[in-house]
Amino acid sequence: MTARNDFGLIGLAVMGQNLVLNVESRGFAVGVYNRTASVTHDFVARHPGKRLAGYDTLADFVASLKRPRKLQLMVQAGAAVDAVIAQLLPLLEPGDIVIDGGNSLYTDTERRDADLAAAGLRFVGAGISGGEEGARKGPSIMPGGPASTWAEIRPIYEAIAARVDGEPCVIHIGPGGAGHFVKMVHNGIEYGDMQLICEAYALFKAAGLAAPQIGAIFERWNQGELQSYLIQITARALAQVDPDTGQPLVDVILDKAGQKGTGRWTLINAAENAVVVSTINAAVEARVLSSQRALRLRAAPLLQGPAPTLAIDPDALATMVHEALYASKIISYAQGLDLLRTMGEKKDWGLDLGGIASIWRGGCIIRARFLARITEVYRADPALPNLALAPYFRDVLNRAQQPWREAVALAVRAGIAVPAFGASLAYYDSLRSARLPANLLQAQRDFFGAHTYERTDRPEGRFFHTSWPEVID
Repeated sequence: MTARNDFGLIGLAVMGQNLVLNVESRGFAVGVYNRTASVTHDFVARHPGKRLAGYDTLADFVASLKRPRKLQLMVQAGAAVDAVIAQLLPLLEPGDIVIDGGNSLYTDTERRDADLAAAGLRFVGAGISGGEEGARKGPSIMPGGPASTWAEIRPIYEAIAARVDGEPCVIHIGPGGAGHFVKMVHNGIEYGDMQLICEAYALFKAAGLAAPQIGAIFERWNQGELQSYLIQITARALAQVDPDTGQPLVDVILDKAGQKGTGRWTLINAAENAVVVSTINAAVEARVLSSQRALRLRAAPLLQGPAPTLAIDPDALATMVHEALYASKIISYAQGLDLLRTMGEKKDWGLDLGGIASIWRGGCIIRARFLARITEVYRADPALPNLALAPYFRDVLNRAQQPWREAVALAVRAGIAVPAFGASLAYYDSLRSARLPANLLQAQRDFFGAHTYERTDRPEGRFFHTSWPEVID
Protein backbone atom coordinates (compact mmCIF):
# COMPACT_ATOMS: atom_id res chain seq x y z
CA MET A 1 0.00 0.00 0.00
CA THR A 2 1.26 3.48 -0.89
CA ALA A 3 1.74 5.77 2.12
CA ARG A 4 -0.44 8.75 1.30
CA ASN A 5 -1.72 10.17 4.58
CA ASP A 6 0.01 12.91 6.57
CA PHE A 7 -1.80 12.09 9.81
CA GLY A 8 -3.82 9.24 11.26
CA LEU A 9 -6.50 9.09 13.94
CA ILE A 10 -7.94 6.13 15.83
CA GLY A 11 -11.30 6.54 17.56
CA LEU A 12 -14.16 8.23 15.74
CA ALA A 13 -16.37 9.40 18.56
CA VAL A 14 -17.52 13.02 18.30
CA MET A 15 -14.21 14.56 19.42
CA GLY A 16 -12.22 12.33 17.09
CA GLN A 17 -14.43 13.10 14.10
CA ASN A 18 -14.22 16.84 14.66
CA LEU A 19 -10.45 16.75 15.05
CA VAL A 20 -10.14 14.81 11.78
CA LEU A 21 -12.24 17.40 9.95
CA ASN A 22 -10.14 20.17 11.47
CA VAL A 23 -6.86 18.56 10.39
CA GLU A 24 -8.16 17.86 6.88
CA SER A 25 -9.41 21.43 6.51
CA ARG A 26 -5.84 22.66 7.05
CA GLY A 27 -4.57 20.86 3.97
CA PHE A 28 -3.50 17.49 5.42
CA ALA A 29 -4.54 14.06 4.17
CA VAL A 30 -5.95 12.02 7.06
CA GLY A 31 -6.36 8.29 7.52
CA VAL A 32 -8.95 7.07 10.05
CA TYR A 33 -9.70 3.84 11.86
CA ASN A 34 -12.42 2.86 14.31
CA ARG A 35 -12.89 -0.47 16.02
CA THR A 36 -16.39 -0.65 14.53
CA ALA A 37 -15.78 -0.53 10.78
CA SER A 38 -19.28 0.74 9.99
CA VAL A 39 -18.51 3.92 11.93
CA THR A 40 -15.44 4.49 9.77
CA HIS A 41 -17.34 3.91 6.50
CA ASP A 42 -20.23 6.13 7.55
CA PHE A 43 -17.93 8.98 8.60
CA VAL A 44 -15.96 8.98 5.34
CA ALA A 45 -19.14 8.66 3.28
CA ARG A 46 -20.67 11.71 4.98
CA HIS A 47 -17.73 13.86 3.90
CA PRO A 48 -17.20 13.29 0.16
CA GLY A 49 -14.55 15.29 -1.62
CA LYS A 50 -12.32 15.57 1.44
CA ARG A 51 -8.85 14.10 1.82
CA LEU A 52 -10.09 11.37 4.14
CA ALA A 53 -9.47 7.63 3.89
CA GLY A 54 -10.99 4.96 6.13
CA TYR A 55 -9.45 1.56 6.84
CA ASP A 56 -10.94 -1.66 8.14
CA THR A 57 -7.72 -2.98 9.68
CA LEU A 58 -5.03 -1.39 11.78
CA ALA A 59 -2.41 -2.85 9.46
CA ASP A 60 -3.82 -1.04 6.42
CA PHE A 61 -4.31 2.12 8.48
CA VAL A 62 -0.67 2.15 9.65
CA ALA A 63 0.65 1.33 6.17
CA SER A 64 -1.21 4.35 4.75
CA LEU A 65 0.76 6.85 6.87
CA LYS A 66 3.86 8.67 5.66
CA ARG A 67 7.07 8.16 7.67
CA PRO A 68 7.67 9.03 10.37
CA ARG A 69 4.10 8.01 11.03
CA LYS A 70 2.05 10.41 13.11
CA LEU A 71 -1.06 8.80 14.54
CA GLN A 72 -3.32 9.98 17.33
CA LEU A 73 -5.50 7.92 19.66
CA MET A 74 -8.85 9.38 20.72
CA VAL A 75 -10.09 6.47 22.82
CA GLN A 76 -11.19 6.14 26.42
CA ALA A 77 -8.42 6.72 28.96
CA GLY A 78 -7.03 3.72 30.79
CA ALA A 79 -7.04 0.13 29.59
CA ALA A 80 -8.35 1.02 26.13
CA VAL A 81 -5.26 3.11 25.38
CA ASP A 82 -2.96 0.28 26.42
CA ALA A 83 -4.93 -2.21 24.33
CA VAL A 84 -4.68 -0.11 21.17
CA ILE A 85 -0.97 0.54 21.70
CA ALA A 86 -0.39 -3.22 22.13
CA GLN A 87 -2.09 -3.83 18.77
CA LEU A 88 -0.06 -1.08 17.10
CA LEU A 89 3.40 -2.09 18.34
CA PRO A 90 4.02 -4.92 15.81
CA LEU A 91 2.96 -2.61 12.98
CA LEU A 92 5.10 0.44 13.74
CA GLU A 93 8.73 1.18 12.93
CA PRO A 94 11.46 3.08 14.84
CA GLY A 95 10.87 6.81 14.88
CA ASP A 96 7.08 6.59 14.46
CA ILE A 97 5.02 8.85 16.72
CA VAL A 98 2.03 7.71 18.78
CA ILE A 99 -0.09 10.49 20.31
CA ASP A 100 -2.64 9.97 23.09
CA GLY A 101 -5.13 12.83 22.81
CA GLY A 102 -7.44 11.68 25.60
CA ASN A 103 -7.59 12.63 29.28
CA SER A 104 -5.04 10.08 30.48
CA LEU A 105 -3.47 10.15 33.92
CA TYR A 106 0.00 11.62 33.52
CA THR A 107 1.68 8.68 35.29
CA ASP A 108 0.17 6.34 32.68
CA THR A 109 1.61 8.61 30.01
CA GLU A 110 5.06 8.43 31.58
CA ARG A 111 4.86 4.63 31.69
CA ARG A 112 3.81 4.45 28.03
CA ASP A 113 6.51 6.93 27.06
CA ALA A 114 9.18 4.72 28.64
CA ASP A 115 7.78 1.54 27.11
CA LEU A 116 7.56 2.96 23.58
CA ALA A 117 10.97 4.62 23.83
CA ALA A 118 12.46 1.21 24.59
CA ALA A 119 10.93 -0.01 21.31
CA GLY A 120 12.43 2.92 19.38
CA LEU A 121 9.10 4.75 19.12
CA ARG A 122 8.11 8.24 20.22
CA PHE A 123 5.12 8.91 22.45
CA VAL A 124 3.20 12.13 23.06
CA GLY A 125 0.59 12.73 25.74
CA ALA A 126 -1.41 15.66 24.37
CA GLY A 127 -4.10 17.31 26.45
CA ILE A 128 -6.82 18.76 24.23
CA SER A 129 -9.46 21.18 25.50
CA GLY A 130 -12.39 22.82 23.79
CA GLY A 131 -15.07 20.17 23.51
CA GLU A 132 -16.72 19.32 20.23
CA GLU A 133 -16.72 22.88 18.91
CA GLY A 134 -13.07 23.43 19.83
CA ALA A 135 -12.01 20.18 18.20
CA ARG A 136 -13.61 21.29 14.93
CA LYS A 137 -12.77 25.00 14.91
CA GLY A 138 -9.59 25.14 16.98
CA PRO A 139 -8.82 23.70 20.42
CA SER A 140 -6.17 24.49 22.99
CA ILE A 141 -3.55 21.74 22.80
CA MET A 142 -1.04 20.76 25.50
CA PRO A 143 1.44 18.24 24.05
CA GLY A 144 4.22 16.65 26.08
CA GLY A 145 6.94 14.26 24.98
CA PRO A 146 10.43 14.67 23.51
CA ALA A 147 11.32 18.03 21.98
CA SER A 148 12.36 16.26 18.75
CA THR A 149 8.83 14.88 18.46
CA TRP A 150 7.36 18.36 18.85
CA ALA A 151 9.30 19.46 15.79
CA GLU A 152 7.55 16.72 13.78
CA ILE A 153 3.97 17.37 14.93
CA ARG A 154 4.24 21.14 15.31
CA PRO A 155 3.08 22.06 11.76
CA ILE A 156 -0.15 20.08 12.19
CA TYR A 157 -0.90 21.19 15.76
CA GLU A 158 -0.19 24.86 15.09
CA ALA A 159 -2.44 24.67 12.02
CA ILE A 160 -5.42 23.21 13.88
CA ALA A 161 -5.14 25.07 17.21
CA ALA A 162 -7.21 28.10 18.15
CA ARG A 163 -5.46 31.43 17.63
CA VAL A 164 -5.39 34.52 19.84
CA ASP A 165 -3.65 37.69 18.65
CA GLY A 166 -2.20 35.63 15.82
CA GLU A 167 -0.59 33.11 18.19
CA PRO A 168 -1.62 29.42 18.06
CA CYS A 169 -2.96 28.06 21.33
CA VAL A 170 -0.41 25.26 21.49
CA ILE A 171 3.14 25.01 22.81
CA HIS A 172 5.41 22.12 23.68
CA ILE A 173 4.65 21.73 27.40
CA GLY A 174 7.60 19.54 28.39
CA PRO A 175 8.89 15.95 28.45
CA GLY A 176 7.13 12.78 29.56
CA GLY A 177 3.74 13.30 31.15
CA ALA A 178 3.94 17.10 31.32
CA GLY A 179 1.23 17.65 28.70
CA HIS A 180 -1.34 15.43 30.36
CA PHE A 181 -0.45 16.81 33.79
CA VAL A 182 -1.12 20.37 32.62
CA LYS A 183 -4.42 19.24 31.07
CA MET A 184 -5.34 17.58 34.38
CA VAL A 185 -4.77 20.81 36.30
CA HIS A 186 -6.61 22.74 33.58
CA ASN A 187 -9.60 20.48 34.24
CA GLY A 188 -9.25 20.99 37.99
CA ILE A 189 -9.39 24.75 37.49
CA GLU A 190 -12.41 24.18 35.23
CA TYR A 191 -14.14 22.36 38.12
CA GLY A 192 -13.48 25.39 40.34
CA ASP A 193 -14.73 27.88 37.74
CA MET A 194 -17.96 25.97 37.20
CA GLN A 195 -18.73 25.56 40.90
CA LEU A 196 -18.09 29.25 41.59
CA ILE A 197 -20.52 30.20 38.83
CA CYS A 198 -23.09 27.79 40.26
CA GLU A 199 -22.74 29.38 43.70
CA ALA A 200 -23.32 32.82 42.19
CA TYR A 201 -26.44 31.41 40.51
CA ALA A 202 -27.63 29.96 43.85
CA LEU A 203 -27.39 33.36 45.53
CA PHE A 204 -29.37 35.07 42.77
CA LYS A 205 -31.99 32.34 42.85
CA ALA A 206 -32.34 32.73 46.63
CA ALA A 207 -33.01 36.44 46.05
CA GLY A 208 -36.01 35.51 43.94
CA LEU A 209 -34.56 36.09 40.47
CA ALA A 210 -35.85 33.89 37.67
CA ALA A 211 -33.45 32.05 35.37
CA PRO A 212 -33.75 34.58 32.48
CA GLN A 213 -33.01 37.46 34.88
CA ILE A 214 -29.94 35.67 36.20
CA GLY A 215 -28.90 34.91 32.64
CA ALA A 216 -29.09 38.61 31.81
CA ILE A 217 -26.69 39.37 34.67
CA PHE A 218 -24.20 36.81 33.39
CA GLU A 219 -24.58 38.21 29.87
CA ARG A 220 -23.70 41.65 31.20
CA TRP A 221 -20.74 40.27 33.12
CA ASN A 222 -19.48 38.65 29.95
CA GLN A 223 -18.84 42.13 28.54
CA GLY A 224 -16.39 43.00 31.33
CA GLU A 225 -13.50 41.60 33.33
CA LEU A 226 -15.34 38.31 33.97
CA GLN A 227 -15.62 37.62 30.24
CA SER A 228 -15.11 33.92 29.61
CA TYR A 229 -16.50 30.97 27.70
CA LEU A 230 -18.07 29.54 30.86
CA ILE A 231 -19.82 32.82 31.72
CA GLN A 232 -21.04 33.05 28.13
CA ILE A 233 -22.54 29.55 28.03
CA THR A 234 -24.03 30.05 31.51
CA ALA A 235 -25.96 33.07 30.22
CA ARG A 236 -27.22 31.06 27.27
CA ALA A 237 -28.12 28.01 29.37
CA LEU A 238 -30.18 30.18 31.74
CA ALA A 239 -32.07 31.68 28.79
CA GLN A 240 -32.99 28.28 27.31
CA VAL A 241 -36.66 27.29 27.50
CA ASP A 242 -37.77 23.67 27.89
CA PRO A 243 -40.08 22.84 24.94
CA ASP A 244 -42.02 20.26 26.98
CA THR A 245 -42.96 22.46 29.94
CA GLY A 246 -42.33 26.03 28.81
CA GLN A 247 -40.20 26.52 31.92
CA PRO A 248 -36.54 27.55 31.94
CA LEU A 249 -34.69 24.36 31.03
CA VAL A 250 -32.27 24.72 33.95
CA ASP A 251 -35.22 24.48 36.37
CA VAL A 252 -36.14 20.97 35.15
CA ILE A 253 -32.59 19.58 35.09
CA LEU A 254 -31.90 17.22 38.00
CA ASP A 255 -29.30 18.56 40.46
CA LYS A 256 -26.90 15.59 40.20
CA ALA A 257 -23.48 16.43 38.75
CA GLY A 258 -21.17 13.95 37.07
CA GLN A 259 -17.39 13.84 36.81
CA LYS A 260 -14.79 11.80 34.94
CA GLY A 261 -11.85 11.84 37.33
CA THR A 262 -9.47 14.66 36.38
CA GLY A 263 -10.64 16.85 39.26
CA ARG A 264 -10.10 14.01 41.72
CA TRP A 265 -6.64 13.31 40.24
CA THR A 266 -5.76 16.97 40.78
CA LEU A 267 -6.68 16.72 44.46
CA ILE A 268 -4.63 13.56 44.95
CA ASN A 269 -1.56 15.06 43.30
CA ALA A 270 -1.89 18.30 45.26
CA ALA A 271 -2.06 16.36 48.54
CA GLU A 272 0.99 14.31 47.56
CA ASN A 273 2.94 17.50 46.87
CA ALA A 274 1.65 19.59 49.81
CA VAL A 275 -0.02 22.19 47.59
CA VAL A 276 -3.30 23.80 48.65
CA VAL A 277 -6.06 23.56 46.03
CA SER A 278 -8.97 24.21 48.38
CA THR A 279 -11.21 25.82 45.74
CA ILE A 280 -10.86 22.83 43.43
CA ASN A 281 -11.34 20.51 46.41
CA ALA A 282 -14.58 22.29 47.32
CA ALA A 283 -15.77 21.99 43.72
CA VAL A 284 -15.07 18.25 43.58
CA GLU A 285 -16.79 17.67 46.93
CA ALA A 286 -19.79 19.73 45.80
CA ARG A 287 -20.20 17.41 42.80
CA VAL A 288 -19.95 14.37 45.07
CA LEU A 289 -22.58 15.72 47.47
CA SER A 290 -24.86 16.60 44.56
CA SER A 291 -24.67 12.99 43.38
CA GLN A 292 -25.85 11.81 46.83
CA ARG A 293 -29.35 13.08 46.12
CA ALA A 294 -31.17 10.31 47.98
CA LEU A 295 -29.25 11.13 51.14
CA ARG A 296 -29.93 14.86 50.72
CA LEU A 297 -33.65 14.26 50.27
CA ARG A 298 -33.65 12.18 53.45
CA ALA A 299 -31.74 14.85 55.39
CA ALA A 300 -33.71 17.84 54.13
CA PRO A 301 -36.71 17.50 56.52
CA LEU A 302 -34.55 16.39 59.45
CA LEU A 303 -31.69 18.90 59.63
CA GLN A 304 -32.63 22.44 60.61
CA GLY A 305 -31.47 25.73 59.15
CA PRO A 306 -32.74 29.11 57.98
CA ALA A 307 -34.92 29.48 54.92
CA PRO A 308 -32.61 29.90 51.91
CA THR A 309 -34.01 33.25 50.86
CA LEU A 310 -32.30 36.63 50.51
CA ALA A 311 -34.08 39.96 50.97
CA ILE A 312 -31.69 42.26 49.14
CA ASP A 313 -31.75 44.63 46.21
CA PRO A 314 -30.79 42.62 43.09
CA ASP A 315 -28.37 45.28 41.84
CA ALA A 316 -26.58 45.41 45.19
CA LEU A 317 -26.40 41.61 45.24
CA ALA A 318 -25.04 41.54 41.68
CA THR A 319 -22.23 43.94 42.62
CA MET A 320 -21.35 41.88 45.68
CA VAL A 321 -21.44 38.53 43.89
CA HIS A 322 -19.43 39.87 40.94
CA GLU A 323 -16.56 40.71 43.28
CA ALA A 324 -16.82 37.41 45.13
CA LEU A 325 -16.78 35.49 41.86
CA TYR A 326 -13.82 37.35 40.39
CA ALA A 327 -11.75 37.16 43.57
CA SER A 328 -12.49 33.46 44.06
CA LYS A 329 -11.63 32.79 40.42
CA ILE A 330 -8.23 34.43 40.92
CA ILE A 331 -7.62 32.24 43.97
CA SER A 332 -8.59 29.10 42.05
CA TYR A 333 -6.11 29.89 39.28
CA ALA A 334 -3.44 30.85 41.82
CA GLN A 335 -3.80 27.41 43.42
CA GLY A 336 -3.74 25.56 40.10
CA LEU A 337 -0.70 27.46 38.88
CA ASP A 338 1.04 26.80 42.20
CA LEU A 339 0.54 23.08 41.61
CA LEU A 340 1.96 23.40 38.09
CA ARG A 341 4.98 25.31 39.39
CA THR A 342 5.59 22.78 42.18
CA MET A 343 5.36 19.71 39.95
CA GLY A 344 7.29 21.39 37.15
CA GLU A 345 10.20 21.94 39.52
CA LYS A 346 9.94 18.48 41.07
CA LYS A 347 9.92 16.72 37.69
CA ASP A 348 12.31 19.16 36.00
CA TRP A 349 9.78 19.72 33.24
CA GLY A 350 10.71 23.35 32.67
CA LEU A 351 7.08 24.46 32.63
CA ASP A 352 6.50 27.94 31.19
CA LEU A 353 3.53 29.24 33.20
CA GLY A 354 3.22 32.32 31.01
CA GLY A 355 3.18 30.14 27.91
CA ILE A 356 0.62 27.79 29.43
CA ALA A 357 -1.66 30.70 30.36
CA SER A 358 -1.29 32.05 26.83
CA ILE A 359 -2.56 28.83 25.18
CA TRP A 360 -5.53 28.78 27.57
CA ARG A 361 -6.68 32.15 26.17
CA GLY A 362 -8.45 30.51 23.23
CA GLY A 363 -10.06 27.23 22.27
CA CYS A 364 -10.26 25.68 25.73
CA ILE A 365 -13.13 25.51 28.20
CA ILE A 366 -11.53 27.91 30.71
CA ARG A 367 -10.65 30.54 28.11
CA ALA A 368 -11.20 33.97 29.62
CA ARG A 369 -10.16 37.58 29.22
CA PHE A 370 -8.13 37.64 32.41
CA LEU A 371 -5.81 34.89 31.13
CA ALA A 372 -4.13 37.64 29.09
CA ARG A 373 -3.29 39.27 32.44
CA ILE A 374 -1.92 35.99 33.80
CA THR A 375 0.20 35.58 30.67
CA GLU A 376 1.64 39.08 31.14
CA VAL A 377 2.32 38.47 34.85
CA TYR A 378 4.35 35.29 34.35
CA ARG A 379 6.19 36.58 31.31
CA ALA A 380 7.25 39.58 33.38
CA ASP A 381 8.17 37.47 36.42
CA PRO A 382 8.50 33.72 35.72
CA ALA A 383 9.57 33.15 39.34
CA LEU A 384 6.44 34.74 40.85
CA PRO A 385 5.67 32.61 43.94
CA ASN A 386 1.89 33.11 43.84
CA LEU A 387 -0.48 34.75 41.36
CA ALA A 388 -2.23 36.64 44.17
CA LEU A 389 0.97 38.64 44.79
CA ALA A 390 1.18 40.09 41.27
CA PRO A 391 0.28 43.81 41.40
CA TYR A 392 -2.78 43.59 39.15
CA PHE A 393 -4.32 40.60 40.94
CA ARG A 394 -3.33 41.89 44.38
CA ASP A 395 -5.22 45.12 43.62
CA VAL A 396 -8.32 43.19 42.49
CA LEU A 397 -8.28 41.04 45.63
CA ASN A 398 -7.85 44.07 47.88
CA ARG A 399 -10.72 45.81 46.09
CA ALA A 400 -12.98 42.77 46.24
CA GLN A 401 -12.27 41.42 49.70
CA GLN A 402 -15.01 43.34 51.57
CA PRO A 403 -17.94 42.57 49.21
CA TRP A 404 -16.56 39.04 48.91
CA ARG A 405 -16.90 38.66 52.69
CA GLU A 406 -20.39 40.13 52.58
CA ALA A 407 -21.47 37.67 49.92
CA VAL A 408 -20.16 34.69 51.91
CA ALA A 409 -21.67 36.01 55.16
CA LEU A 410 -25.01 36.58 53.43
CA ALA A 411 -24.97 32.99 52.19
CA VAL A 412 -24.03 31.56 55.61
CA ARG A 413 -26.79 33.50 57.38
CA ALA A 414 -29.34 32.23 54.86
CA GLY A 415 -28.10 28.64 54.97
CA ILE A 416 -26.99 28.64 51.33
CA ALA A 417 -23.99 26.39 50.68
CA VAL A 418 -21.16 28.28 48.95
CA PRO A 419 -18.22 25.92 49.58
CA ALA A 420 -15.98 27.25 46.80
CA PHE A 421 -16.55 30.92 47.68
CA GLY A 422 -15.85 30.09 51.32
CA ALA A 423 -12.76 27.98 50.63
CA SER A 424 -11.33 30.67 48.36
CA LEU A 425 -11.86 33.36 51.00
CA ALA A 426 -10.32 31.18 53.72
CA TYR A 427 -7.26 30.64 51.50
CA TYR A 428 -6.99 34.39 50.93
CA ASP A 429 -7.20 35.13 54.65
CA SER A 430 -4.69 32.41 55.50
CA LEU A 431 -2.29 33.63 52.82
CA ARG A 432 -2.37 37.20 54.14
CA SER A 433 -1.94 36.13 57.80
CA ALA A 434 1.51 36.76 59.24
CA ARG A 435 0.65 34.37 62.07
CA LEU A 436 -1.71 31.38 61.98
CA PRO A 437 -2.94 29.17 64.88
CA ALA A 438 -0.58 26.40 63.74
CA ASN A 439 1.55 27.25 66.79
CA LEU A 440 -1.11 25.53 68.93
CA LEU A 441 -1.23 22.64 66.46
CA GLN A 442 2.52 22.15 66.87
CA ALA A 443 2.11 22.19 70.64
CA GLN A 444 -0.54 19.46 70.32
CA ARG A 445 1.70 17.37 68.06
CA ASP A 446 4.61 17.68 70.43
CA PHE A 447 2.34 16.86 73.40
CA PHE A 448 1.01 13.54 72.06
CA GLY A 449 3.83 12.50 69.73
CA ALA A 450 7.03 14.39 70.65
CA HIS A 451 7.09 15.80 67.10
CA THR A 452 9.01 18.92 68.28
CA TYR A 453 8.46 22.55 67.29
CA GLU A 454 10.37 25.68 66.33
CA ARG A 455 10.35 28.89 68.42
CA THR A 456 9.71 32.51 67.50
CA ASP A 457 12.68 33.62 69.61
CA ARG A 458 15.19 31.20 68.07
CA PRO A 459 16.53 30.82 64.51
CA GLU A 460 14.32 28.78 62.15
CA GLY A 461 15.54 25.24 61.69
CA ARG A 462 16.20 24.61 65.39
CA PHE A 463 13.71 22.21 66.97
CA PHE A 464 12.58 21.87 70.59
CA HIS A 465 10.60 19.44 72.70
CA THR A 466 8.74 20.04 75.95
CA SER A 467 8.08 17.55 78.74
CA TRP A 468 4.34 18.14 78.95
CA PRO A 469 2.30 17.28 82.08
CA GLU A 470 0.82 13.81 82.14
CA VAL A 471 -2.86 13.52 81.25
CA ILE A 472 -4.86 11.40 83.74
CA ASP A 473 -8.11 9.96 82.36
